[in-house]
Amino acid sequence: MSVESIYRWRGSELEALEYCDMTETRTIVADSWLVSEGRALGLDLHRSRFFDSIPADATQQHDIDAFWNAAIATIPREGDWFPRVELHARSGGYRLVFRLRSAPERKRSAVLATWTGTDPRTTPRVKGPDLEALSRVRTSVQSFGADEAVILTPDGYVVEGAYSALLWWRGDILCGPPAEFDRVASVTARTVLTLAAAIGMDTHEEAVTPSELDGTELWALSALHGIRIATSWVGGPELAELPGRLASWRTRMVALRSEL
Repeated sequence: MSVESIYRWRGSELEALEYCDMTETRTIVADSWLVSEGRALGLDLHRSRFFDSIPADATQQHDIDAFWNAAIATIPREGDWFPRVELHARSGGYRLVFRLRSAPERKRSAVLATWTGTDPRTTPRVKGPDLEALSRVRTSVQSFGADEAVILTPDGYVVEGAYSALLWWRGDILCGPPAEFDRVASVTARTVLTLAAAIGMDTHEEAVTPSELDGTELWALSALHGIRIATSWVGGPELAELPGRLASWRTRMVALRSEL
């Protein structure tokens, strides 16, 4: 059974709410991560990403550090959870919200489809403002049998998934989109690339169209699912899988989790 508890930051503590009206607010930044049996991957990176996107005047209204610490303390150390912290703009200032959510089902694979509409992102380097628009984009490709929508640049180059980062393998070289492409700084992708470099593997940035990924092993990465392999791309390139590689990397990522 799915569980969600909502808390509002009230000065110096979290206040549990039965209902939180968001109709007159705007999400400025949000961040979420997986917690399994009290352990999480890259929590400091999630904290930095959240803090770095908060406007200066919001830090004058709220003690963001105290809010974060209270949120972490609220997360149970048993079970699987997918908490989210949020900063909202509202008339007269800002509101901090913490959602304690049970973790949805996680999967090891995904089917992709290209998003052919206009770019739904208004703030592509900040996680939060575009979550609802990206959810609609992802939902729109489900009628084609896809789990995730791939967003392209105006020139047709691969940027990211609606709710995931994308990395691919060319032999033993792990590749991803150029850093200058506007996208959310994925904690999971950053962790994978850092680990690859640490164990002596080559990494590479390249601008590619979907057709140029034909024959590659393609990964979709997110805080919830970790690494998923893209088994197919609707109307897109033929994808491959090296036996055993995904399993070994998923095991490595679990080993990197640390206690809250």
